[in-house]
Amino acid sequence: QVQLEESGGGLVQAGGSLRLSCAVSGRTLSRYAVGWFRQAPGKEREFVMSLSGSGGRTSYQDFVKGRFTISRDNGKNTVYMQMNNLKPEDTAVYYCAAHRPGPNVTELLKLWVSEDEYEYWGQGTQVTVSS
Repeated sequence: QVQLEESGGGLVQAGGSLRLSCAVSGRTLSRYAVGWFRQAPGKEREFVMSLSGSGGRTSYQDFVKGRFTISRDNGKNTVYMQMNNLKPEDTAVYYCAAHRPGPNVTELLKLWVSEDEYEYWGQGTQVTVSS
């Protein structure tokens, strides 16, 4: 059973930075595509960015372009999302998710952006950005 646990959230002023971590246990992280989603108060959960199973391709929403980056350390079985120049509208609970790799090696190049495409989820970590 794959388990994910986020950490690194907190309260930060606008313009500040945070690095979220997602520790994966139960399986080796390599070959799993991973993604970050967020849910702001009163809103539906939305896709933020993702990383392919190969680790070589990323997909992200325009609202994080140039500010957020995603990376992984397979040795530590951990995924990271570096968030810079945070804005009050980034306030949300952030979730990491993992997509189980299929048997076809070409899947390692695919990017997954829909919640339905991820089988494993963390419990979320709160990020609050004050103005």
